[in-house]
Amino acid sequence: MRVITQQALGGPEVLAVVEAPEPRVLPTEVLVRVKAIGLNPIEALLRSGEFPPLLGRPPFVLGWDISGVVEEGALTYRFRPGDEVFGMPLFPRAAGAYAEVVAAPALHLVRKPASLPHAEAAALPVVGLTAWQGLVDLGGVGEGDRVLIHGGGGGVGHIAVQIAKALGAYVIATASGSKRAFVEGLGADEVIDYTAVDFAAAVRDVDVVLDTLGGDTVERSLGVLRPGGHLVTAVSEGDAELVARYEAAGMRFSGIAVDPDPAGLRGLVGLVEQGRLRVHVQEAFPFERVADAHRLLDAGHLQGKIVLTL
Repeated sequence: MRVITQQALGGPEVLAVVEAPEPRVLPTEVLVRVKAIGLNPIEALLRSGEFPPLLGRPPFVLGWDISGVVEEGALTYRFRPGDEVFGMPLFPRAAGAYAEVVAAPALHLVRKPASLPHAEAAALPVVGLTAWQGLVDLGGVGEGDRVLIHGGGGGVGHIAVQIAKALGAYVIATASGSKRAFVEGLGADEVIDYTAVDFAAAVRDVDVVLDTLGGDTVERSLGVLRPGGHLVTAVSEGDAELVARYEAAGMRFSGIAVDPDPAGLRGLVGLVEQGRLRVHVQEAFPFERVADAHRLLDAGHLQGKIVLTL
């Protein structure tokens, strides 16, 4: 089979397609013939060495988001050969998802809805579970809540807007002016162009803030929350000083360390099947053009997700 690996840290040019043996499945695992792979910013940071080395030193194989077809596995009561599945196995441990074939714990996968193409299914797990765990599991968002989502046009953000609306929230999203129509089309009640308007001066009485950006956005979000409000961040979860500031102000502060939760995946599937959640793929690249895909990742300011297809 072909895999994408790297022998050194660096730019997109370090990524190379090579031949490797197919993985062998262990008990409780299934072998998946991959049809599409979702790319995430963390992978560009791991490739370049800008992120703590979750995968150790090179050589390694990046990737977690997959959609494909089950080829074999011991647990036939969960999946059978030919079943179409998707998920983000093993995160944050190495899953080796930049590959034609992946061995994955069956529990970390769910059946792919027939209405969801493989490219869109592969784009969903990491961002979808981050948004789900932030809004549902941690944020407890419900009917009538006011929710502010930072980066509403990005990978996590565009899914979070739709989940929050499905939960019955009034959704405010920040996004660049070029993404306004896109984010409004996802169901946002208000879209704030962060390049022209200071959200901290324009928004008040928010129940839950979901931060996907980090930086000073988290600090500045303190003032938009109602008393007892909740900041959930996917970026600055380890900042003890920020946690203390929020708690001193009577607010809640939570960080997301996304995990491959099958209940959350099934929740996302339910929204897809109800027509309340769609996944936006900005661009799909053939497997062998992974370096081009990573150049786009490095450029940032994505609208939705990037995927590789096989």
